[in-house]
Amino acid sequence: MIHFWNTLNIQITGDTAVTLGKFDGLHRGHQKLLDDIKRKKAEGYQTVVFTFARPPMALLTGKPQRTLLVNEERREILEQMNIDYLIEYPFTETVSHMLPEYFVKEILIEQLHMKYLAAGEDFGFGYQRSGNTNLLRQLAPKYGYEITVMEKETDGIREISSTYIKEELSLGHIEKVNELLGRTFSVQGTIVHGKELGRKIGIPTINLYPPDEKLLPPKGVYCAKTEIDGRVYEGIANIGIKPTVTDQRRMTIEVHLFDICEQLYGKKAKVRLYHFVRPECKFDSVDQLKEQMERDIAAGKQYFDKNNGFVKLKK
Repeated sequence: MIHFWNTLNIQITGDTAVTLGKFDGLHRGHQKLLDDIKRKKAEGYQTVVFTFARPPMALLTGKPQRTLLVNEERREILEQMNIDYLIEYPFTETVSHMLPEYFVKEILIEQLHMKYLAAGEDFGFGYQRSGNTNLLRQLAPKYGYEITVMEKETDGIREISSTYIKEELSLGHIEKVNELLGRTFSVQGTIVHGKELGRKIGIPTINLYPPDEKLLPPKGVYCAKTEIDGRVYEGIANIGIKPTVTDQRRMTIEVHLFDICEQLYGKKAKVRLYHFVRPECKFDSVDQLKEQMERDIAAGKQYFDKNNGFVKLKK
């Protein structure tokens, strides 16, 4: 996959099939758009995902925005889906004031050579979101592209959206989040040194710091599967600040991997969450913490034994 990041200097040769959006989560609704442009490969089109290098609301509100996927995660998933080009365009004051037709003509047509466009029915773009799918349909004959407007994907109750998923994530409804995403919610980072308390009490753990912009579920213990160097390990993960043993305020993911005891510092880990076990608690002693961790481990092993390590996801 060819990746343009935070640059205005973009030029693609050859006809393209494009989809546009924030693509936070790359959930089942987004996957409909991606599948649609991918089918155009049979006609010789190259596939392009156009999004922004940072959330537009970060500029408009002046506040950091936490997202379901950080940019690195989004890039990895799109590459795995065999998308040809990912454009993470800079969202600046100038770009935020760009008129919709100018965006279509100067960027989509002139730079991307767009011949096919897939958009969600509620898609808005341009200055104050003044452009919409009706305008895109009107401009299609003028600029020589075909457009398909996709209906929203639903879970049978509600339209699937990043907002919906964020609501469920904030409640710790991990199974529901995974269903809406169409894959397992994950957090990744580099394994770092901790206080090694777990190793001292016979329950070794790995530690990683999630990116600051990553939206996380409530603090607590989760059944998790962790991928390291292409291998996947079942375990339990604590997301929080470890109040029993430290006064830190930075969020940490601490994972006990079942049946493994290796030095893994410096390696990249991806922690996939499957089930919420309990909230994070502060214990009166390390002995109480150890007893609870042993109960958590038993609960985690029981969960994976019952589910055979798999969660069935809707496509």
